[in-house]
Amino acid sequence: MKLSRLTKIVLLSAATLMSTTMPSFADDALQLQLEVNKIVKTADGRTQYVPASDANTGTVIQYKANYSNVSDQEINDVLIIVPIPENMTFTGAAHPASAQATTDGKNYADMPLMRRVNGKLVKIPYSEYKSLRWNIKMLPAHKSAAVSLDGIIK
Repeated sequence: MKLSRLTKIVLLSAATLMSTTMPSFADDALQLQLEVNKIVKTADGRTQYVPASDANTGTVIQYKANYSNVSDQEINDVLIIVPIPENMTFTGAAHPASAQATTDGKNYADMPLMRRVNGKLVKIPYSEYKSLRWNIKMLPAHKSAAVSLDGIIK
């Protein structure tokens, strides 16, 4: 599977959602850089992030979105939304951990997502998550923020 197509989908989706959910500021004040990496365990148990251009089923991938405020003014309430591609299953790993998730693309809640089954609250499987969002309360001038999520290629 080629990740370049996935990268474009996530990048375009994130940019589209950002432009419709953020307060007004100069169009070029916020810049986005998306990284797609394979997560690899070394022989000594350390985690490495290797740039990915393709990946096979079962490969663990990290999407990392870096947002930079290139303006001279702070930006408040930056809402960052990163969709989970259909051919990927979210692992539950998100950074920062303050991410909220959705199964329908509209209603977000703190993770883990829960639902009632036979009168009991149960966790919704990560495979049903559609996207994650983070709210960066304030991004100072000339500073950056990064968010990431991990998934397994189906």
